[in-house]
Order: sequence, then C-alpha cells, then structure tokens
Amino acid sequence: MVDTSFYVNNGPFALAKIAEICGAELRSSSKAQLMIENIAPMEKADEGDICFFYDKKSKEKAAEIKASACVTTEDLAPLIPQNVAVLVSSNPKLSFLKLNLEFYSEPRQFSNIASTARIHPTAIIGQGTVVSDGVVIAEGVRIGENCLIEPNVVIGHHCQIGNNTRIGANASISYSIIGDNCYIYCGARIGQDGFGFMLLEGQHKRIPQVGRVLIGNNVEVGANTCIDRGALDDTVIGDGTKIDNLVQIAHNDRLGNCCIVVSQTGVAGSCTFGDYVVCGGQTGFADHLTIGSGAQIAAQSGIMRDIAPGEIMMGSPAVKFKDFMRQVAYLQKIGKK
Repeated sequence: MVDTSFYVNNGPFALAKIAEICGAELRSSSKAQLMIENIAPMEKADEGDICFFYDKKSKEKAAEIKASACVTTEDLAPLIPQNVAVLVSSNPKLSFLKLNLEFYSEPRQFSNIASTARIHPTAIIGQGTVVSDGVVIAEGVRIGENCLIEPNVVIGHHCQIGNNTRIGANASISYSIIGDNCYIYCGARIGQDGFGFMLLEGQHKRIPQVGRVLIGNNVEVGANTCIDRGALDDTVIGDGTKIDNLVQIAHNDRLGNCCIVVSQTGVAGSCTFGDYVVCGGQTGFADHLTIGSGAQIAAQSGIMRDIAPGEIMMGSPAVKFKDFMRQVAYLQKIGKK
C-alpha cells in the first residue's frame, strides 16, 4: 500500500476512467462506476484496490486475487476470479506506468523563493520555479519556468537550467547547461574538474579543465553521480539518457540519446557513446573508446576496445556474449575433469 504520508493519492477513480487511463478494455461493464482507491501488489491487494497480473510464472497465485479489479492480458484473463473486475491490456506494464502517474504524486511545494536562499541579483529565475531553503545561486545563472530547486543546492556562476527541471537536495551544478524536463537527483555533482594530471619534475600537476557539461532534455542523473566537465571540449549527455546512482562520467565523454547507464559504472575520459547504449552495473570503460549505437554491455564488464553498433558484450576484458558463454561452458567442463 502506498504511504500517503509521503505521496499524494489523487483517487479514487471509477473503473471506466481507469480503463481510459490504462488504454485497457473493461470486460465487466456493469462495474464501470466502481470506485478504486489504490493500486496494490497482486498478493496484497484487497477490496477497493486494483492490481496488475502479467507474469505467467505467477499463474498459481491468480486464483487468490482479492482486489476489486485487475489489469491483465487476454491470455491470463480467464485465470482471474469471477468476482474481480477484469481490464484487458495489450501492455499491462505500460498500463501500470500510466495509472501510477495518474494515481500518485509527490506533495507539491507552493512557496516560491525561500527566505534563506541566497540568490545573486543578476540571476534570472523563471515563473513558477521553487527555490528551497539553503540554496545558493551564483552570478548570471538562468533557471527556467516551473523548476524545483531542493534544499542546499549550489548552482555556480552562469549555469543555465531549462524549464520543468528538478535539482535534488545537496546537488551542486557548475560550468553546466541543462535542458528541459530533467531530474538531477540528490547529491549529484555536475561540472566538477575532470581528473587530468601531467607528471612534471616528479609531481602530478593538474591540467586546467576549461570545458563545460551539456545535458539535453528529459535526462535523469542519479544520486551521488558525478559528471565532470571537459578539459577543453565539452562533456555531453544526450536527450533522454538515464544515468543511475553512483556513476562516474569523466571529462570529454559524449553520451548519445536515450542511453541507460546503471549504478557504479565508470566511464573514463573522451569516450563516445552512440544512441540507445545500455550499460549494466559496475561496467568499466577505458578512455578514448567509441561505443556504437544499440550496444549492450553486461554488468561488471571491462571494456578495453571499441564496440560496434548493436554488439552485446560481457566479461572482463569484454568479449561478445556468445563467446563469453562458450568460455564459461568450457571452464565448467574442464573443471569437472
């Protein structure tokens, strides 16, 4: 059950409305006006709840559904108890996403600029933007409309942030231009120095990092993730890319559109990703690599060479997925001798 101490329940909704939201067919037309108060897991749903059933592995649990209604597929619909209203969807997962967005939301902050925020007089803050307690906004910053800047965020001089973007608590933004509809999670560090040093006279001397971070539209950057600014050129994150928590993106990296980068991945400097690249957790990339569009990298892989578009890689050093599985099978075979 969703805890309304943390989230706003926008219901109840009639089943007819829920069918419309989900893009589903309500098979129990006599229950069109039945009011649904919550979304709940199939095992915990009770009267007044709606649940989702799309996993064939859970067939034996279908008969135990106690929810008032259930969204399911055409194939699984006959397994639902007769007293449960059935909504048939061609894509129940998508239906769940749509209904969840409609049913629940986070509490909205209505205060505009907190009295404890420190905003430079040259900064421009768009209409409807909320600036929370302890925020520091430096000279020349431009923030768009309807943004949410959470407590203790620091935004460095001349940064730009688009419309409808959320910056999580304690994040710091510098030397960066961020697009519309982005979400930078709590504690993220965007635009810090890239890790560049040169050995001179027996000492590591820092190489000045004078590039920027350019983040497109509809990008998410997870909690405590770091994206370093470029050394001379820019670090670029393409539209629609989603980056998990605790990821390191180094200077001059360029990620294409709609990439997925899972937690604890580390990308060394000057790597270029195409579009729709997927990186599993704890993936490591050597520097100056090119990763083709649509490539998929399995978790804990070590990438030391360029990857062609669409390749599926696994292992450290990474090889093609089928080759990796052959290696594993061979090791298992000789291990039994």
